[in-house]
Amino acid sequence: MTTALHLLLFAIALPAIAACLYLLAFTLLSQRPGPGPRSSRRLRFDVIVPAHDEAAIIAGVVASLRRLDWPADGFRILVVADNCSDATAALARAAGAQVLERHDAVNRGKGYALQFAFEASRRDEWAYAVVVVDADSEVSPNLLEAFAGRIESGAKALQAHYGVLNAQAHWRTRLMAIAMACFHRVRSRARERLKLSCGLRGNGWCVTHRLLREVPYRAFSLAEDVEYGITLGLAGHRVHNVDEACVDALMVTGEAAATTQRQRWEDGRHQLVRSRLWPLLKASGGIDGAVCFDLLLDLLMPPLSYVVMNVALLLLLSGLAWIWLPSAALWVGIALACIFSLLLYVLRGWQLSDVGLRGLLDLLHAPFFVIWKLMLMLRAHDSMQWVRTRREEP
Repeated sequence: MTTALHLLLFAIALPAIAACLYLLAFTLLSQRPGPGPRSSRRLRFDVIVPAHDEAAIIAGVVASLRRLDWPADGFRILVVADNCSDATAALARAAGAQVLERHDAVNRGKGYALQFAFEASRRDEWAYAVVVVDADSEVSPNLLEAFAGRIESGAKALQAHYGVLNAQAHWRTRLMAIAMACFHRVRSRARERLKLSCGLRGNGWCVTHRLLREVPYRAFSLAEDVEYGITLGLAGHRVHNVDEACVDALMVTGEAAATTQRQRWEDGRHQLVRSRLWPLLKASGGIDGAVCFDLLLDLLMPPLSYVVMNVALLLLLSGLAWIWLPSAALWVGIALACIFSLLLYVLRGWQLSDVGLRGLLDLLHAPFFVIWKLMLMLRAHDSMQWVRTRREEP
């Protein structure tokens, strides 16, 4: 009975230990990087904005892009009006963007819109690189300068920090800001220090046309950004983290919209685990094994809420076992060490999120957030259909 109990606690503790050590290592390596290289300001960019029925907000993102600190003849704003039934195209033109209209009732979703835009940019042979910015975003003025400096230093794929524009709108958006600081700032800084790939995060990323020719864009899953980032890693290319530039997007505050958005992300990740697990595992033993192995770990790493549930279960069961079995104190100590690691990781994310004391107090909502995520996990259905998140008023 004692042996069986220890084996059970070991089985529960093993994934918790692995996840917490992984996050603790990234936390300890998340120091602020030095300034990026300066550019010659000669590169030309196509800034692509995929938009599906975004009439309410499209003028805002175009206005933000027009404020970029880059020569006016060095970038174009290309809005992809993808299967739009509203005035997105007309409003984008009126705001000063060039518009590419796409109509395809079968191939729907962001991945197809991006492929359409990338091909149009390639045919023009005008831009050296393409940048992807979502329609609900604002960008920092130094975005293209930061990308250009690294491209001229040899980088081919880059990801700026992806943050929350309306962080102070609701406790849910403040928690999202902390979560994205953990996921995008803490982890990406550590990966850049280790010369790994920070991956693509769907918004605020850049790739050169030379790399697009070598690794064509064919990412059409529900997590098209993660998919193409993995494809680049398998082809031997890492995504460089651009910490000093940022793209901030509006996050939903309502539970229904947040559920739809999160369910799409969860389903997309599940699809990629099935399709990319074995290729990444095989590539982990090759020349670029470190990059692919970390991409594999990132794909297998469960959301933080699941790790918290795992550690909570370990603490509960080990605590009960300790009542009758003194040797179970070992597992209680391991659970407490895991909690300490998670606490450091979350507090580091909070520190980098700039949501202030109010955001720290909002962490009291975390148990409800964990329960919400558990319900999403229980009703996951691995849908292949792209469902647009309903926008809220800016």
